[in-house]
Amino acid sequence: MSITYAIVTVITILANAGIAVADFRRAGFVVANSTEVGLPQTWLPWLAALKAAGAAGLLLGLLGVPVIGVAAATGLVLFFVGAIAAHIRARAHHNILFPTGYLGLAVASLALAVVRYQATGSLSTP
Repeated sequence: MSITYAIVTVITILANAGIAVADFRRAGFVVANSTEVGLPQTWLPWLAALKAAGAAGLLLGLLGVPVIGVAAATGLVLFFVGAIAAHIRARAHHNILFPTGYLGLAVASLALAVVRYQATGSLSTP
């Protein structure tokens, strides 16, 4: 389980760090997508910061602060549920797969982190 947890969490970290960089740089696809779902461009740095914080929190969880990792994964789950809701509200169904993929990674990271640390009896440092 620990190897699976580590692999899934590293993939989640890399995916969220990568999209945070794209958000900070205002990459063309990010601007186009955010415009399509009705997101003000002024929100991009804030949303990028949330994704980056989630990635950093997952990394801290891997490095031995499990409560931060679980909190970060929970935050990312909530973030991407909101992103999917924004796509549905805007009827932007053609590209809803992207936030759905990120949500799947966050859910998997959260589930694996909880299972891993339930074995220790707490979310304190093992």
